[in-house]
Amino acid sequence: MKDKPNILVVDDDPNIAQLVALYLQKENYEVRTVSRGDDAVNEFGRLPPDLMLLDVMLPGMDGYQVLKSVRKSSRIPVIMLTARDETFDKVLGLELGADDYITKPFDPKEMVARVKAVLRRTQGEEEELKNDLHFPGLTVSIASYSVYYEGKKLEMPPKELELLDFLAHSPNQVFTREQLLKQVWGFDFFGDSRTVDVHIKRIREKLPDCEKYGWDIHTVRGVGYQFELKK
Repeated sequence: MKDKPNILVVDDDPNIAQLVALYLQKENYEVRTVSRGDDAVNEFGRLPPDLMLLDVMLPGMDGYQVLKSVRKSSRIPVIMLTARDETFDKVLGLELGADDYITKPFDPKEMVARVKAVLRRTQGEEEELKNDLHFPGLTVSIASYSVYYEGKKLEMPPKELELLDFLAHSPNQVFTREQLLKQVWGFDFFGDSRTVDVHIKRIREKLPDCEKYGWDIHTVRGVGYQFELKK
């Protein structure tokens, strides 16, 4: 992380963009602002920021489309900004790889606190998860956001990959659904613990017959899940 983190603010409301920039600059962040989704993608390509504050409703491309584009090549932290307060919208953003979600109107001081928390967390993750994971038949790389099973690259959405990576980093350790929500989604998740079950089911479908390699995603009845590595 650079001494002065660079933040890209994407919002078509100039008053909000200016307010956000002002508070972040007071905290010694470098701030760039754009008002269109397509401009955000171009600016990201020109100079990738350390964090992106991304509005959902934008001209050109909406925030979800921008997030999809960013996640094709980068796992920089992204905090979604929106006037919506529907659980579906929050879940969609998180499924696409957002790190946090702030609903308008918001307290600028809370926004700054969220930015600091996400940067701290992702900086720590970069140090802890910089090495690829290798198991028989399986390679998980959080750095390149890729999973290979039996020599073939899998199509795996960000949260599925992050959940698999988190479990595989602690073989044979059991995690509750609530712990997985907190660790993988990273904050108070606006859904329920069945989200974990759905993601586990999808991961298992992409790793058929993995038991033959001496590992699997194991359900611990009444508790949660573990990446079980058999001796």
